[in-house]
Amino acid sequence: MPRSKVVHGMIAMDDVSDTNQIWRMLFSEFLGTAILLFLGCGSIMWLDGVTSSAVIQISLTFGFTIATLVQIFGQSSGCHINPAVTVSFLITGQCSFVKSALYIVAQCVGAIAGIYLLQFVTPNAITKGLGKTAINSALEPGQGFIVEAFITFVLILVIHSVCDEASRSNVVTPALSIGLTIAAAHLAAIKFTGASMNPARSLGPAVALGFWTNHWVYWAGPIFGGLLGGIVHNFVLKRHTEETANHTIILSEF
Repeated sequence: MPRSKVVHGMIAMDDVSDTNQIWRMLFSEFLGTAILLFLGCGSIMWLDGVTSSAVIQISLTFGFTIATLVQIFGQSSGCHINPAVTVSFLITGQCSFVKSALYIVAQCVGAIAGIYLLQFVTPNAITKGLGKTAINSALEPGQGFIVEAFITFVLILVIHSVCDEASRSNVVTPALSIGLTIAAAHLAAIKFTGASMNPARSLGPAVALGFWTNHWVYWAGPIFGGLLGGIVHNFVLKRHTEETANHTIILSEF
């Protein structure tokens, strides 16, 4: 995408001019993030420690939940449900500053609502920390930042790839691709940082519990990974996929 179009997309107000449409989008982001926190963190409530089977259970729950939400809300809001995803679309000019800010607010409020609902229906003795994310005691905060940034970077590359017409697969759906990526990242990183990849996902339990230890990692890491992923795809990988598509068209003419 030409740089001028990127800048125009960041500052234009076209994507918030339709009042009915923007409210539908914001409700989708609110509800989608609330469902993510309720179901995803709900998978942690009754576990006795983070055993290997627990890691698989949590990973699959988050992966399946995200895949489901993409299917439900993909057409209404794009199903960002993650400030890091929204920032990645902002930096590539596909989402304006105003819309991005509104999305992030809706996501954060939805995350808090979802976790409070989960807390309300869960017995106090079973809450298990409400699915809060924390850095492994064997790691430094800087290492946690790198882990969160990297797994979010991978997630953003996948999301932008499935949104790119030139590289979209006709076999695997966006919902499945994104869900599998979420599950894989959880399988790899749960024991490092809890595999948040989403500031709103970490914010919900932090607000409910008043737990703010190293909370900055769960904003700075995913946001940095989101920015980097958006830039790398838009200015490096996307050009390559467009060239590949053009080559395919040329070859088909012979």
